Amino acid sequence: MTETVIQTRDLTKEFIRDEFHVVALKDANLEVRKGEFVALMGPSGSGKSTLLHLIAAMDRPTDGEILVLGENLRSLSDRAIARWRNEHIGFVFQSFNLIPVLTAIENVELPLKLTALKKKERMEHAATALKLVGLGDRLGHLPRQLSGGQEQRVAIARAIVTDPDLILADEPTGNLDAQSAQEILTLLGRLNKEFGKTILLVTHDPHAARFASRIRHLEKGELLPEGQVPADYTVAPM
Repeated sequence: MTETVIQTRDLTKEFIRDEFHVVALKDANLEVRKGEFVALMGPSGSGKSTLLHLIAAMDRPTDGEILVLGENLRSLSDRAIARWRNEHIGFVFQSFNLIPVLTAIENVELPLKLTALKKKERMEHAATALKLVGLGDRLGHLPRQLSGGQEQRVAIARAIVTDPDLILADEPTGNLDAQSAQEILTLLGRLNKEFGKTILLVTHDPHAARFASRIRHLEKGELLPEGQVPADYTVAPM
């Protein structure tokens, strides 16, 4: 039986400040198995990024259970979570989050500085990751010398350089043109199919979601049952 990588039960996240009260996620039940490529779809404010951040342990839930890679994230200390995340999670942001004064290879090396690897080993791993995403000839380039698509490739190389068990991508094509977006989605598909990486993709774009093997929809903070889609959902043409 395929290993369960992510399991949430009645996962809820509320934001409360003075009289301001928002239920960003309510009673979400999700199961993702090893090697799956799952897309979380929904409009802005549907709760999809909130769910992704809870799975990455970037935020803590208000209620419910969350098990990721066999760890009960609610029971871990902040220090343990930071170590766990660096060892097991590769996160790809919409806005790239590259350090402007560092070269591509130096940006990719950053997560490895928290490991026991020596400098030479770290640079070798970073170079390998950049070659894997098609940027073997851009190791010494600064972010400003790269296109948006290339910057996102650097970000993906940074996410995979530690050989994570789980890749989480939050609207990774949101700041890209159509061609660059297609290249990034194709790359994520390759990481899933050729390297067996488990991927959870957050997107509002039906075309992007079609690269996944399974789609779950969120609406107004609720994760809809498997196979259910919002009434106004339309399928994008390939």
